[in-house]
Amino acid sequence: MSPMKLCVPVHAGERLCSTEDCIPGNGTYLRHGSIFASLAGYVLRKNEGEELPVISVVRETEAQLLPDVGAIVTCKVTSINPRFAKVHILYVGSTPLKDRFRGTIRREDVRATEKDKVETYKSFRPGDIVLAKVISLGDVQSNYLLTTAENELGVVVAHSEAGAQMVPISWCEMQCPRTHAKEFRKVARVQPEYLQA
Repeated sequence: MSPMKLCVPVHAGERLCSTEDCIPGNGTYLRHGSIFASLAGYVLRKNEGEELPVISVVRETEAQLLPDVGAIVTCKVTSINPRFAKVHILYVGSTPLKDRFRGTIRREDVRATEKDKVETYKSFRPGDIVLAKVISLGDVQSNYLLTTAENELGVVVAHSEAGAQMVPISWCEMQCPRTHAKEFRKVARVQPEYLQA
């Protein structure tokens, strides 16, 4: 996919290209052999198995947001092993993602101190919701590398084996309000801007 280009239609719409170059998609219309934008937004060109790419225009709010280095992301842990936790990235900041992006939190990126003593299963469990920071970009084949090595980052929502949402009791433990059982987690000290009702 080519980079997005801002497209602002003029009176009758901005001419995007000829029908010889592209196939018209959403947010476009055809007139006299040319494709025009029918709304203001971003131009997307996608090859969808056709001979010609499909050109469409999406509004700014519909344009795909991508996790970027330094971005705070909200993710759900899908699996863990002794070396890392695998996650699905759900939000960048407070914006939900349309597409699913995978991330990895390596054992050495869980916390800032005593990295060699980190045990992944004492930090995360599958199903946990985690705040993390992007430290390296992924691509289609690989995952984004994430870190929770700041006080504000780590597990924000976890459920106990009894199914209850656990309450943080320290930076490394959460407790089930039903059974009072304690479980180890790398707990985030959540900042007010990340709290939502």
